[in-house]
Amino acid sequence: MTDTTAAAAPARTALYQLHLELGAKMVPFAGYDMPLQYPTGILKEHNHTRAQAGLFDVSHMGQLRLSGADAAAALESLVPVDVVDLAINSQRYALFTNPQGGILDDLMIANAGDHLFLVVNAACKQQDSAHLRQHLSARCKIEELTERSLLALQGPAAAAVLARIAPATAQMVFMQTAKVTLAGVECFISRSGYTGEDGFEISVPNAQAEELARLLLAQPEVAPIGLGARDSLRLEAGLCLYGHDMDSATTPVEASLGWALSKARRAGGIRAGGYPGAELIQRQLAEGVSRKRVGLLPQDRMPVREGAELVDADGKTVGKVTSGGFGPTLGKPVAMGYVDSAHAQVGNVLQAIVRGKAVPIEVAKTPFTPNRYFRG
Repeated sequence: MTDTTAAAAPARTALYQLHLELGAKMVPFAGYDMPLQYPTGILKEHNHTRAQAGLFDVSHMGQLRLSGADAAAALESLVPVDVVDLAINSQRYALFTNPQGGILDDLMIANAGDHLFLVVNAACKQQDSAHLRQHLSARCKIEELTERSLLALQGPAAAAVLARIAPATAQMVFMQTAKVTLAGVECFISRSGYTGEDGFEISVPNAQAEELARLLLAQPEVAPIGLGARDSLRLEAGLCLYGHDMDSATTPVEASLGWALSKARRAGGIRAGGYPGAELIQRQLAEGVSRKRVGLLPQDRMPVREGAELVDADGKTVGKVTSGGFGPTLGKPVAMGYVDSAHAQVGNVLQAIVRGKAVPIEVAKTPFTPNRYFRG
């Protein structure tokens, strides 16, 4: 008989001891022990990020390097975005698709000059790595950067904080990347994030991750933020969470991610198609879809959670909630979900079934809070 207990024990990021020191409530998430919240609580952490700057440990996410002369063209065979013409020191949001047009994962792709730098979701990183190796190993070198941590500094004060430590970062704009020395070591930085706020994501060697985190937390504007507030911030920003708001049975068009499908890869584009599921996705772009992801505003104080059924005036099921909770910035519940296209118009009122009770819920535009990315 084998002992599976040790094998099932959650992994720890390089900041695990720091989280404990800061009084974090740790929970298992995507195979890791991660901070859900700190002693101030989710609500205060959320509001602090919107008002000043929050520091998130997102080291559970996967970081990969693709190198070789053919890397960009090779990667384009798996994603419906323009990688070949991605400028050096720029990054782009992308999606891995399957032959049915479904989303295998969403990711960020950066052109670091001599290689492509990828950040993928924690729960998908093993399958993503296997997917890349299966399809691209003959065309480019694929490396998993397990020796690196990832920190996210988010909020309106993030730029001032980082410029104090590394003045060159002040010149960056949304979706730009740079190599910058922080805590005495070269880090790879992007000006982006998952909160709807201005901010940065910082790839740092594990050995220097704690020193850098302490340096950032020593700045008066910065507080540590856990997974709880990360989720409420991204929900207010109308951003998808893989495995909830999109999955392998959902296409980018159904997920209302058409904006992420590059013009060069669409019908009539200079490198149209050529990725898994391209034909179906192109057809959906031209003809529309039977259901789509929408924002939802419950007309009640009661939050409407993931899994709640959505029904029309006749009680017929027309959709389902995929993310839901309280939006601290709005002071009321917010949600996202999938609705039949006939009922997906903004302003349309449906009913969400919550513990057997019908709660009025209005189809709404996302984001629920204005995005404040710095575009220069």
